[in-house]
Amino acid sequence: MKTAMRTTDFLDRAVDLYDDVTGVVAHDGTEYTYAEVNERVNQLAHALEEGGVGQGDRVALLAPNTHYFIETLYATNKLGAVFVPLNYRLTSGEYEYILGDCAANTLIADYEYAEKIEPIRDSIPAETFVGYRADEIEGEWTDYEALLEDQPTDEPDRPDIGEDDDASINYTSGTTGDPKGVVRTHRTEHWHALVLNQHMEIRDDDTYLWTLPMFHCNGWGHTYAITGTGGTHVCQRTFDAEGVLDRVREYDVTFMCGAPTVLNSLIQYHEENDVKTAGDRDVRIATAGSAPATATIETVEDEFDWRIIHIYGLTETAPIITTSNSPRRLAQRGRELKVKQGAETLCTDVRVVDEDGEDVPRDGDTIGEIVVRGNQVMDRYLNKPDATERAFSERLEGYFHTGDLATIDGDGMVAIQDRKKDIIISGGENISSIELEDVLYDHPDVQKAAVIPVPSEQWGETPKALIVPGGDADPTVDEIVEFVTDRLAGYKKPTSVEIVEDLPETATGKVQKYELREEYWDDAERRVGQQ
Repeated sequence: MKTAMRTTDFLDRAVDLYDDVTGVVAHDGTEYTYAEVNERVNQLAHALEEGGVGQGDRVALLAPNTHYFIETLYATNKLGAVFVPLNYRLTSGEYEYILGDCAANTLIADYEYAEKIEPIRDSIPAETFVGYRADEIEGEWTDYEALLEDQPTDEPDRPDIGEDDDASINYTSGTTGDPKGVVRTHRTEHWHALVLNQHMEIRDDDTYLWTLPMFHCNGWGHTYAITGTGGTHVCQRTFDAEGVLDRVREYDVTFMCGAPTVLNSLIQYHEENDVKTAGDRDVRIATAGSAPATATIETVEDEFDWRIIHIYGLTETAPIITTSNSPRRLAQRGRELKVKQGAETLCTDVRVVDEDGEDVPRDGDTIGEIVVRGNQVMDRYLNKPDATERAFSERLEGYFHTGDLATIDGDGMVAIQDRKKDIIISGGENISSIELEDVLYDHPDVQKAAVIPVPSEQWGETPKALIVPGGDADPTVDEIVEFVTDRLAGYKKPTSVEIVEDLPETATGKVQKYELREEYWDDAERRVGQQ
């Protein structure tokens, strides 16, 4: 038997089996059972339909981690419409481009971020504007709760939704041009949630804390996986270390996600305040992006007594395509496993290939590009057929090309060396900025670090380290250089070090290196490593 995979299946199961379980805890502490969540979803779906939203229409949401984010996602998909979550850190101009590109006819915005929409209202396709706590928003916005108030709580009439129909459009950060709309179908979202469930060990008694932005890949799929499994969502509007640890204790949180910079912020807060890091149950935390430094892993696992699961992926891949969560390998290899991005997830084909599309040796040393094939990989880039074609055919036909350079070892464990654009080519030698950053994070007085290439007349380009000190520490440039010199080959050490107050980051905690590079390459014709 074959039945269509739909995103709505996850809330349907939660209501069927866990209707009396607390499904969502709002930022202010208000609790909703899954039956109540579903009633509110249905009310919103009726309201959207009444406002003209039909199958295939795009509904955009600009909001942090809130209960109504989850409601909007499911209400939109119940109507067969397409959900477009927006990064709340963007500018008005970027929203103008995205909302025009996806042709959203309805926009729902949070009171804290709606002001960014006001300057562009007349230049975007949307005709319906809904605001959460609209009385706190300048301009004409229909209030979200008022919209729900008079609507019925019964199920809306659902159209015939196919598993290959578009379910969501997630926009990339646009670091190399206009943001790209990553189109994900009901099938890709559904499949990814099942893979996530397996490798993140999600259970119906899990309490999941939203430290990861919900807009990012629809919360890495946890909006579906936690719901369908019957776990509890605890919402925290945006990340702050004190709020995270308070909620971990108050709600006995068992699971959350966070980039390495999030881990470092939690460590710094704990060092300064010495608070409890858990409730009565064990805590696990999934981290992604560049690998956490060994010192970070040791602190989180030994002092916090949390378990780290390292994963890897991109917006285009849902994201999760590899994980280090392998008890068998961990027993054999120890913690060094956790600084790797891991091996391919269930029913996912991950390869590391050279310029000709041939597999590199599994020696843990030879560098190639990660390519992937799997049911969770995106359908296409919206309105960008040429970019879609390149992404699936550049080195190896039929595989999505990630742009990440990595090695792969005999156990199939992938270790990212850098983005193609972030590899530093100095005097013909390839230098991994990630390798150098990992060493810098081992320094006890370094809270954050970023390594970028800067122009050099002699070598073409050389590594520059930007350091954010931790706590009251004030490391000198000489101390940092000496620390690195003792641990890496001479050609890999930074030729300059700068102490800075902070680094530009995405909403998910990834350092925006392109912003840092711009300052140093404005007057240069081209970067050495540019393709």
